[in-house]
Amino acid sequence: METITIKDIAKMCGVGVSTVSRAINDHPDINQETKNIVMQVIKENNYIPNNSARNLKRSDSRTIAVLIKGISNPFFSSMIKIFENEIQRKKYSFVLHRVEEQEDEIDVAVELVKEKRLRGIVFLGGHFTHTAEKLEQVKVPFVLSTIGVKENNLINKGFACVAVDDFKESYKMVDYLCKNGHKKIAIISSSISDESIGKRRLEGYKKALEDNHIFYNMNLVRTMREDIETYTMKNGYEVTKDLLESNEEFTAIYAISDSLAIGACRAIMEAGKNVPNDYSVAGFDGLEIGLYYNPSLTTIRQPVEEMAFETIKMLFDLINKKTTPDSKIFPAKLVIAESTRKI
Repeated sequence: METITIKDIAKMCGVGVSTVSRAINDHPDINQETKNIVMQVIKENNYIPNNSARNLKRSDSRTIAVLIKGISNPFFSSMIKIFENEIQRKKYSFVLHRVEEQEDEIDVAVELVKEKRLRGIVFLGGHFTHTAEKLEQVKVPFVLSTIGVKENNLINKGFACVAVDDFKESYKMVDYLCKNGHKKIAIISSSISDESIGKRRLEGYKKALEDNHIFYNMNLVRTMREDIETYTMKNGYEVTKDLLESNEEFTAIYAISDSLAIGACRAIMEAGKNVPNDYSVAGFDGLEIGLYYNPSLTTIRQPVEEMAFETIKMLFDLINKKTTPDSKIFPAKLVIAESTRKI
């Protein structure tokens, strides 16, 4: 009979792994009714928490986990493929684990280390707001990849990070739009609670407006819909539809991901308008689909392959104790295409 894992228990209960962990450890931060349900399912399935982890040495395992938030974002697809190939090339097992929006990725990581006897972890994407003290709960080497880490000052606290400077690159895009005569620039950003990538890209947008002596209009700041999966074309489409129906004046939309930008283009065209003649649209990431979309998408292209290879190299250097945790910030490139114009 196949061994029941904590992930299986979480699925049976309809909760996250971190919730099951809190129930098992009698954590005060859990609803009593939820705890009772979890413990009953554990009893019925004869689940023994962390049994394999207690009886086997971690050094016997050769498993690397990639914990991802925002798996619907196609930007991560090529990175994950490189991660898998490189990890398997080094004769390690690869585990991809999706972290739900409401879950705490550190709690999930701590449980996975026990369950899978992990040798290392890549944290990919998400709203990363954890303190250094929280991160220290993870007892295996890990790398924070494509996460807005600078805002939390984690780089200076000895954690391994691979990213672009989201503030600087976002500024670059908005400054380009301003220099092309746009004074009413809308932005599709992440939720107000996002203290990582979304916040840094929004701050870059604000600073570029300020330096170009353009009024910051909060009505032009539109956040992704919470009832739709984040960083998707559908989210960008629906947000732009709402913006167009609001009759708020704007000449350009800057979306903090290419998927959002492509959705925005669709909404504009369905409204009988043209990109870029009526509205310029710009994105961020440099997805291949943006190159072949009509009109081709002006964007900030992140060096995704280089970042993926560096992430894995950094992780294995830590596992093999060849280095201490370090950070690498990659430059991105402004790619001017057909979706924006000078006015």
